[in-house]
This record gives sequence, structure tokens and C-alpha cells, in this order.
Amino acid sequence: MSFVELVGYIPAIIFPVATLMQLVHLLRTKESAGVPALTWAAFALGNISLYIYAEKYFELQSILGQLATAALQIYVVMLIIKYRKKPETTA
Repeated sequence: MSFVELVGYIPAIIFPVATLMQLVHLLRTKESAGVPALTWAAFALGNISLYIYAEKYFELQSILGQLATAALQIYVVMLIIKYRKKPETTA
């Protein structure tokens, strides 16, 4: 494995782990106040676009760092939307 291939594992580890940290926080607190859905959606779109642009469809670094991360980011957006819905109160 070359140095460049090895360096490719850095974002393949950091990006999903950072996203998982936000995901775990949302799941534990069940609150999304202060977590911007638009930002996480932009990250997901950016990762999917970069995956397509890089044309390294079968490389583990690309799949983990971009595609898997985008899937997690989409889940983050879904949780943000879910937790922002306020339950209706009856008087």
C-alpha cells in the first residue's frame, strides 16, 4: 500500500466518526436545537458529489469517506427534522 493510499484512510475514518458523534448526540438527547439541518444536508450533497467526481467507486477509502458518511449525514438530517417537530398540546 502506497503512502497516498494510506493517507486516504484519514478522511475515511475522520468523516464518518465525526458524523457518528453528532448522530449519537441526537439519539441520546432527542433534541436538535442548534443543529443546522441545512448544513448537514450540504455536507451529504458534497460527499455524494465528491464520490461521483473522484470516480473511485470501488475503493474503500472513497466508499467510507464519502458515500457512507453521506448516508450517515442524511440520517442526521432526518433526526433533526424529527426532533424539531413539537408535539401538540391539548388545553
